[in-house]
Amino acid sequence: MSMMRTGEGDLGRHEDCAPVEMLGQLFEARGWHYEFVSDDEITGEVQGSWATYQLRAVWRAEDNVLQLLCLPDIRVPDDKRPAMFEVLGLINEQLWLGHFDIWSNNTMLLYRHGLLLSDDGLLSLSQAQMLVEVAVEECDRFYPAFQFILWGDKSPADALASALVDAAGEA
Repeated sequence: MSMMRTGEGDLGRHEDCAPVEMLGQLFEARGWHYEFVSDDEITGEVQGSWATYQLRAVWRAEDNVLQLLCLPDIRVPDDKRPAMFEVLGLINEQLWLGHFDIWSNNTMLLYRHGLLLSDDGLLSLSQAQMLVEVAVEECDRFYPAFQFILWGDKSPADALASALVDAAGEA
């Protein structure tokens, strides 16, 4: 997906800054709906290839960790949980950054990535762009597999194989 692969010129010349502030600048420059939940949290929406994804970033200054959640608004019913957990295991084996999970309290599927920042706790524009880009690309890449399980009653292995073949054919 090339929606975010642009140079710093699109955002002006920004110095590294607090992670939530930098994400706010990125969202603003892209014209994405967002709001600051607190000084340490931002939420926004990004249109992917398959769905609109909710992004939520939380900054933990005490650990210098920025956690990004990407939520594709997929709820997993109880009868589909075993197959979904199996496909998540197969998918997570393929990921270099982040992982997929299902929140136990509300059955929501999510992609989560924690970014450890240096001692100054600043985020660069390129880090912000890459963090969001990877999250959206991974959700788009595997969204069909989740749908094949939830709506097509495919096995986890078949759902993943079909999704990756379909995704490869879209280029």
